[in-house]
Amino acid sequence: MPPKSDFAHVTQLNVLQFLTAKSTRADFSIEDAGMQLHIEAHAPGVYRLRCAQASVLLDEKPGARARLHTELLLARQEAVGELAVSSIPEREQQGWRLEQGDIVLEISHSPLQFSISKGDDCLLRSDPRQALSVVQTESGEQVWRLGLDLDGDDALYGLGETAGELDRRGQRVEADHPQARALPLAWSPKGWGIYVNSLGRVEHDLDTDGSEVYSIYLHANILDVFLFVGEPAEILNQYTALTGRAGQPALWPMGVWLDQAPGQTVAATLEQVRQFRQSGLGLDAVQLADPAVYGFQADKPAFEWDAARVADPRGVLSDFQEQAVQVAAPTFPGVLADTVMFTEWEDRGWLLMNDEDGSAHVFEGCAATAGRPFGLLDLTYKDVYKLWSERQRQAFDEGLGAPVCDAQYDIPDGITARGGESGAVLRTIYPMLARSALFDAVAGHKTPQEGVMVSTDLFPGVQRYAWQRGPRVENSWAGFEHSLRTALSLGASGVHVQTHLLGNSQAPVQGMTPELYIRWLAASVFSGNFSFQGLPALLPSAFDDETQALVRHWLQWRYRLVPYVLGLIEDAVRTGLPVQRSMALAFPEDPIAHAWDTQYLLGPALLVAPVLEPGQEAKVYLPAGDAWWDLNTGWRYEGGTTWTVRAGLDTLPIFGREGHMLCLGPLAQHTGEFNSARLLDEVWMFGMPEHSPVVMRNKIRVMQMQGSSYIKGLEGLRILPSEGLEVKRRGAEVRISRIR
Repeated sequence: MPPKSDFAHVTQLNVLQFLTAKSTRADFSIEDAGMQLHIEAHAPGVYRLRCAQASVLLDEKPGARARLHTELLLARQEAVGELAVSSIPEREQQGWRLEQGDIVLEISHSPLQFSISKGDDCLLRSDPRQALSVVQTESGEQVWRLGLDLDGDDALYGLGETAGELDRRGQRVEADHPQARALPLAWSPKGWGIYVNSLGRVEHDLDTDGSEVYSIYLHANILDVFLFVGEPAEILNQYTALTGRAGQPALWPMGVWLDQAPGQTVAATLEQVRQFRQSGLGLDAVQLADPAVYGFQADKPAFEWDAARVADPRGVLSDFQEQAVQVAAPTFPGVLADTVMFTEWEDRGWLLMNDEDGSAHVFEGCAATAGRPFGLLDLTYKDVYKLWSERQRQAFDEGLGAPVCDAQYDIPDGITARGGESGAVLRTIYPMLARSALFDAVAGHKTPQEGVMVSTDLFPGVQRYAWQRGPRVENSWAGFEHSLRTALSLGASGVHVQTHLLGNSQAPVQGMTPELYIRWLAASVFSGNFSFQGLPALLPSAFDDETQALVRHWLQWRYRLVPYVLGLIEDAVRTGLPVQRSMALAFPEDPIAHAWDTQYLLGPALLVAPVLEPGQEAKVYLPAGDAWWDLNTGWRYEGGTTWTVRAGLDTLPIFGREGHMLCLGPLAQHTGEFNSARLLDEVWMFGMPEHSPVVMRNKIRVMQMQGSSYIKGLEGLRILPSEGLEVKRRGAEVRISRIR
């Protein structure tokens, strides 16, 4: 696009005229540009702004492809909010107020400007120099610019994955390339957020030049953005309700995973599983390494397993299942270029084709194809989509636990899919379709829809699908911190779970000391989940007896936490909140807490401060507004304070939030040992209970009466109250009161 200062290419949208108002929407015309602006109360605290030529906005009969694109982006398309519209005649330039209770969007007549307030506080205003404009590039492409004015202390969060500071201000994010690792939601702790609803290319300039303006550039025929008002937790709630939430994983994915090392045989991996069992180490799942171990036959549209790696698929899967271990295996949505199927499907037009000569595009080899060139299935064609999904279903019917598929390819501009998508739209939509097809195969036919699909792909609406896999990082303290920051940044962007890798089997291992290994493991235990790496130098058996004992200690903690962590994931289906919550997300009103951006809340009850450098002392900030109980000592601390705590390798700085409870399960080596009738074993209380605990598939309710807490649902559980509290049982009810 042209530089910002090249105004010869810019049409500024200035003069606004009111057209009509309904209960959910107000329509305006921008006469100097021949456009219309529609503002909708899409939900309480959510405004939708759509601007384009009137013929585009008023199209009541979109085509099948347009409807599909809308469904891929929005889970809820109908507006459910209410709008009260009134004019503001007392202003020098006429304007209008669009009210949702105490939330007000004000928009002016000329020049076009807008602001959003809640009560007496102005939360967001447009760039006073240029709120909205359209750029015409030399190629004829239309690019929208939306400018938002920033205060000097405004921080910006979300927008996908980052290994650096979670506050993205000062950065530039371009959304349509795999390397960008971008997602479309941004928000400020001050109480506003923005989502650009588009499959096209979106560029976010987050005040890179110090002008205190957040500029959004959208390459599309229509500007479509949602503005959110509320605390960050409510913004994520509304965003995920709008764009979709994940289904629930089954129980086994919550246990410990083991990643097969590159080049390792299946027999060697099975032997490692047996060693885990003999050593008393918990394990539930194995992920086989690239290349893909199953896919289309060279001459038939049927799946087969790689005989060189898995000669007897049913037998191998049965061998793992005898050890109570499920198998996840890599696959990819394509065919190798030197096969009969490639030629046949090229003739049918079932592969992504080059515009220039109509031939199937040959992609360079990748990890899933062992470096061999391949063609990609055109998943925009429903017959191809259905075929790939049905073949995947057959693999699961044979006993496969989950697919592993990264489908975020850098597709060149000179390709147009059968559905008409090309360029940025095709790059964005392809991994969406791949994950959707896998979901249909794994979980779509089940009630409830349980299942996981392992991937690192990021795209709009990715939070609809479990399981998001963390990045490969260096075997170093910096790599440990990198993994943690990506999980917190994705959580701030609406992704419920990112799992962690305990090391990297494809990087030098010299930096993986016993101390780093245990610190990394301890933090990973208190997360959505993690995986060991099958490289012998990164397995627990590579370390001394003392380190192995510590591994066993932390894995016991992991399985005791499973009911709590799975409860958090189930809660995310209702609230959109991630398992690991950054300080800015959890405590927006405490700006001091935001600077401690490697601490996090694990759900609502636990504050975790990973030890990210050698040594046994760590500094912890306890956010204001709550009191905190040290899980290691039982001491109570007031919030708004900083402490230096001692943490041996068998401990981690973890603090329980006053008023909450932590429900723990029994010791286990795999989730198959869980008793579905008795998932819980013990309850830890942090002060007087005030909140019902988050816990998997259990209904525990806390009620307050006359200074005591009455709790139902704790039958048969051991209860550990905080100091100064006493427990009395009355049949199925537990009374917690202060000792007199």
